[in-house]
Amino acid sequence: MTKKPDAYHIPVLLKESVDALNIRPDGVYVDATFGGGGHSREILKRLGPEGKLFAFDKDPDAAANVPDDPRLVFIPSDFRFLKNHLRFHGVRRIDGLLADLGISSHQIDTPERGFSYRFEGRLDMRMDAGGELEAAKIVNEYDEEELARIFSQYGELKNARNLAKAIVRYRKEKPIRTTTELVEAVSPHLPKKQANKMLSKLFQALRIEVNGELEALKDMLRQSAELIRPGGRLAVITYHSLEDRLVKRFIQSGNFEGKVEKDFYGNYSVPFKKMGKFITPSPAEVEANPRARSAKLRVAERTEQNDEK
Repeated sequence: MTKKPDAYHIPVLLKESVDALNIRPDGVYVDATFGGGGHSREILKRLGPEGKLFAFDKDPDAAANVPDDPRLVFIPSDFRFLKNHLRFHGVRRIDGLLADLGISSHQIDTPERGFSYRFEGRLDMRMDAGGELEAAKIVNEYDEEELARIFSQYGELKNARNLAKAIVRYRKEKPIRTTTELVEAVSPHLPKKQANKMLSKLFQALRIEVNGELEALKDMLRQSAELIRPGGRLAVITYHSLEDRLVKRFIQSGNFEGKVEKDFYGNYSVPFKKMGKFITPSPAEVEANPRARSAKLRVAERTEQNDEK
């Protein structure tokens, strides 16, 4: 049974993020993470009859939430292929892009997707059901060194090596096929007071590896600098430090190292300018939707500098 859009996912920082786009009624916009469609619906409210919205989502379940609106084009694809799909539709420039990088409530609350340690389900974690790599393959086939790297790099877990060892030891007895078995494998290395936090980081690390999330984010940000016209806006909502660091550095410098580079003539080459400080949800929003508590919204405006005409 398909969930209603509001049950599928409650949009985070809805007004703040759509306000940040500074919508032109006749503009062309991208919602890079359609999900339940909450942000898209708010954008559509502000578009006139000549406006256009392109919405991306590689999760097949999201397609059931697409509203019947001629101004909306839904593209069932990863946002890392943003530029190619827009060009297919004859679009070379857009007026703004919004991305809410969080995993949807629907994905978390569907046990068979395997995204949450709170439910027993198959170790899947694919955003796109057609993807080849599942979390079960990682925990059963990656060697200890690779597992430790993923847990340290993507989960920022200090005991990454011990967790990797525990998984390798467990799988010698039997394959780890479910979320419950994975929790059982690592539980001896989880201090009771920090168990839930560490499991969240462990599952986050596996999800990032399964879906190539950070590389996809880099691809999307690079393309946004090519696609957004001068004066157009980029609005990105992040949920953990790895995502946020990439977005922050890209806005500051146009790259992911955070170092501003100069062009051939010695001028600083930065495609975006930061619009104010990052925005976090209000206490009222966090109370109504606890999953919003770690969200950060960063907003930038495309500059004229180095813009290809």
